[in-house]
Amino acid sequence: MSMSEQNPATNPPQADPPGPNAPADNAGVTDLRISAYPRRHSYKRWIFLASFVVLGVAGAFLWHYISGFESTDDAQVDVHLYPVSARISGYIQNVNVEDNQWVNEGATLVEIDPKDYEVALARDQATLDSSESAANSLNIDVPISSIDTSSQLKSTSSDIKNAEAAIQAAEKQVAAAHARVLEAQAENVKAQDDVTRYHLLLAKEEVPKQVYDHAYAAAATDVAAVAAAEAAEAAAQQAVLEARSRLTEAEAHYEDAQAGPQRVASTRAKALSAVADIRQKRAAVEQSQLNLGYTKIFAPVAGEVTKKVVVGLNVDPGEQLLTVVPLDQVWITANFKETQLKHMRVGQKAKIDLDSNGRTYRGHVDSIAGATGPENATGNYVKIVQRVPVKIVLEPGENQDHQLRPGMNIEAKVYLR
Repeated sequence: MSMSEQNPATNPPQADPPGPNAPADNAGVTDLRISAYPRRHSYKRWIFLASFVVLGVAGAFLWHYISGFESTDDAQVDVHLYPVSARISGYIQNVNVEDNQWVNEGATLVEIDPKDYEVALARDQATLDSSESAANSLNIDVPISSIDTSSQLKSTSSDIKNAEAAIQAAEKQVAAAHARVLEAQAENVKAQDDVTRYHLLLAKEEVPKQVYDHAYAAAATDVAAVAAAEAAEAAAQQAVLEARSRLTEAEAHYEDAQAGPQRVASTRAKALSAVADIRQKRAAVEQSQLNLGYTKIFAPVAGEVTKKVVVGLNVDPGEQLLTVVPLDQVWITANFKETQLKHMRVGQKAKIDLDSNGRTYRGHVDSIAGATGPENATGNYVKIVQRVPVKIVLEPGENQDHQLRPGMNIEAKVYLR
């Protein structure tokens, strides 16, 4: 078998040799066609292969790009709105902002007329000062009363003992005086008997008159001695009465001194009550100070103001006056389908396209909601692809121009790689 027979596929078909009568030009054309056929067939094959490879690579790159992110146009800008309310009632004196004005944190937004609250603070302060003065005097009286009561108890107890000793001494003096009275009376009786006897003897001239005179003088002396002894006894009895009176007085003072601790306890209770009253008055002063401070209403955060109040309005506690929109704190709530969350993770980069200005903002996934959105409830049992809110926060400085505003619809794209 020849080589041409073994490789029929690689050898092109050979043209029949021209006949003896064929013209010479036709033979040359036939030779050119036969030689160009394999070259054209080879080029087509290589072009087809190259196109297939290019399409495959492009498709791979396209698939890699498309599968590298998830996007949704069901997204909007969100922010926490800060309502500004009055904490006291009063008359609006000044409104220092206009609608949609930018304010910094701590700026004075509204002023309520402070006059009523200044008067209330002055009244409460005066009441507090009075209560503190009263309490200070009571705190001084308590230790003084304690010292006085202790000294009175000791003094009256000593007075009772002294009075009892004085009574005993006076009673002894009464007994001695009574003995002297009895002795004087006995001597007086003897002296009177001697005078009577000597008078009879003098009448009979049995004794000299001098003896009678001496007996008479002795009798007169004994009468005076009896009177003196009786007076001494009466004085001693009066001393006993006085001593007993002093004892009664000392016992009364002692009982009064015993009631002193109760008075001290009462004074201490009054002092404690005064301290409690001071605390109450101080709390009233602090509340008045707070109320006076509440007459000025400040911006809780930096942002744009939506005004609902005007000068001259009387407001009540809790009534909303303004709303501050902190545009520096906006975020994106993107509602992705549950099938798009397979590879989505916290921290992945994100891009946000805003239709109003055509700008693209940078951010990252902050959190994924723990449940589907409320709009997904349908009330039936048909399986519907649910959407899960994903919170995307902007990178620092992305919204410096404050073009992202709450409620705007945007297109969010999260890069999974």
